[in-house]
Amino acid sequence: MLSNADIAERLDAFAVLLELAGSQPYTSRAYRRAADMIRETPAPIVELVRQGRVRDLRGIGPGIERRLQELVETGEIAELTELEQQVRPELIGLGRYLGVSPRRAIEIGETLGVRDLEELRDAARNGRLTEVPGIGPKTAAKLVEALERGAPARRGMLLNRALALEAGLAEALGGAPAGDPRRMRDASERFAVVCATGRPDEVLDRFEALGQVVSIVQRESGRAVGVTVEGVPVEVIAAAPARFGTELVRATGSAAYVDALGPLPDASDEEAVYRELGVPWCPPELREAPFRGEPPRLVELSDIRGELHCHTTWSDGKASVLEMASAARELGYEYLAICDHTKAVGAVPGLGSDDVLRQGDEVAAANDALTPFGVLAGIECDILPDGSLDLPDHVLERLDWVTASIHAGQRAPRKEITARTVAALRHPAVRALSHPTGRIINHRPPNAVELEEVIAVALEERVAVEINGLPDRLDLRDEHVRMCVEAGLPVLCNTDAHSTRGLGNMRLAVGTGRRGWATAADVLNTRPLAELLAWKSG
Repeated sequence: MLSNADIAERLDAFAVLLELAGSQPYTSRAYRRAADMIRETPAPIVELVRQGRVRDLRGIGPGIERRLQELVETGEIAELTELEQQVRPELIGLGRYLGVSPRRAIEIGETLGVRDLEELRDAARNGRLTEVPGIGPKTAAKLVEALERGAPARRGMLLNRALALEAGLAEALGGAPAGDPRRMRDASERFAVVCATGRPDEVLDRFEALGQVVSIVQRESGRAVGVTVEGVPVEVIAAAPARFGTELVRATGSAAYVDALGPLPDASDEEAVYRELGVPWCPPELREAPFRGEPPRLVELSDIRGELHCHTTWSDGKASVLEMASAARELGYEYLAICDHTKAVGAVPGLGSDDVLRQGDEVAAANDALTPFGVLAGIECDILPDGSLDLPDHVLERLDWVTASIHAGQRAPRKEITARTVAALRHPAVRALSHPTGRIINHRPPNAVELEEVIAVALEERVAVEINGLPDRLDLRDEHVRMCVEAGLPVLCNTDAHSTRGLGNMRLAVGTGRRGWATAADVLNTRPLAELLAWKSG
């Protein structure tokens, strides 16, 4: 029977090929979101399809339902098979791996008659790349170098997608995820899966046959590197069981961290490797820079008692106050703060004073329905250019939770954006600062805010600073979390969820906190609600 991971992998492949074939962007996004949701669904999707209940899942409409029915009944999606023949995913994956656009990769394949890496290498060695229209000697030389030495530097994959990619491959191969995703890096470049086996060739054969893998770029004894249709190289290590721990340590840590450990002893698990080295076991998130000391007990997902930043249909969210609160309670939380946008955000609907007061009635009703679970009336209030807040004081004073943030004006000079942020921190109603550096990973660099000054003022005013768990934000980032920890300023692990499913990004916020050496004591929302609310007043 098809597993949820199998189904999600086929939907992901379909989404990629639809995108490459030029379909509307929202179509491929819908299939990708459906794949993510299916991975996280505990119930067997096959059974839900057969019972006619799959559309009970959020995000599954009639079109995706038909594809799922076809997949369950026949074992394939006919249009996916057709697209694989038309779009040539093996060439597109290789092209992206080498830094070439999908269109150019297909042109290379059609002009030179090549179908895989070895044929492409042969054509390049024979000087045939310049036969392709638009490829001159310089471009050909760069491609030859990439073919011989490996892929050029590329933008890292966002953490949520990186974790899903490795988890799917690890499940299919019976291995353990390693590489950058296991260290919870905000953007992953190195992907690896380690398998314990006495039959390495069988594991590598299975890897080569996986639908996610469109080309094998290296294969040797006990090791292979394959490329996905998105051009992502993934290494699989088929280790003897007696060396599984050794290879897992090697494949998880950064090169600098692993080199500093020295020669690794053979061991069947990681704990034995560290024991033989005479070094305390180190959480994967801290295996970035060389470190041989005793790590602290880092915050864990199970330590989190509540979520303090989420959105509803009152602004740009997808669920009601009650739906968000119910989903948070189902996660085992004790409280949730509703923090919709204010009007100054501009790009999406925002709340004015009257809206906030009316939403308070809905929050009160949710509290009555879910007691003893606590639903906080809150707001994500924009910080205006002069440092004032986007709601009057008499409204802010009535709220349980106010988190302040900047959306517009991220390119302002350091002095200006720092003064703007600091002014908001000094407002008596502000309890938290959200996504303080404003970065969007791979798209927008951090703003110029002076974080040392922000942290000092936040500590003085008793304002917590957020680790925003949206995959393309993760802001604060790891090094900034450590600055807060060292200063004694509590941080918050939040998701900025815009849907009930978005609450699942808490693991990304927690992972980022762990990379910043945060313990449970350093994270404010590991505390009971009364203690959390009392912290502001000292």
